[in-house]
Amino acid sequence: MRHLNRLRHRRTVALATGALLTAGLALAAPASAAASAAPSARTLTPLVVNARWGGHCTYDRIVIDLQGSVPPVTVTPVPQLVYDGSGKPVPLAGKYFLEIRLHPAAGHDDAGQNVYQGPKLQKISLSKLKGLALTGDYEGYVTFGAAFDTKPAFTTSVLHSPERYVVDVAHPNTC
Repeated sequence: MRHLNRLRHRRTVALATGALLTAGLALAAPASAAASAAPSARTLTPLVVNARWGGHCTYDRIVIDLQGSVPPVTVTPVPQLVYDGSGKPVPLAGKYFLEIRLHPAAGHDDAGQNVYQGPKLQKISLSKLKGLALTGDYEGYVTFGAAFDTKPAFTTSVLHSPERYVVDVAHPNTC
């Protein structure tokens, strides 16, 4: 009798497992088919459309405007600014530099048309911020370089509606 109960139990477990796997595959198939058939169902690469800046009483602000979600961003002090790909130096005066790198992101659409409308190289005369440059838009990375005369102390944040990435660089009160 015990042997019969074990066989029934194994058969029930096997049938239940098969039913769950079949149900899972049936549910997954339409979703994957819809994703491959409709481009809008794919995850779209965030587009970098602008970069701007502003001076405030206790900080200078860099704002990077995006279409889509804000991707992961790294902000790194670097000894010099160079253009991605070529490695040529970026002609911005300064002693200290920050590299702002967004990935995945693009400054162009899938057809290769430029969507980035901001400055490519801009001298700036704020308390801390002295220049900003688009240094790369290549293979899913968009990179900016910021120039300063003194070592920048910065914080970052993400703002929504519209989506944007912000770098605030502290300075003594000027108001």
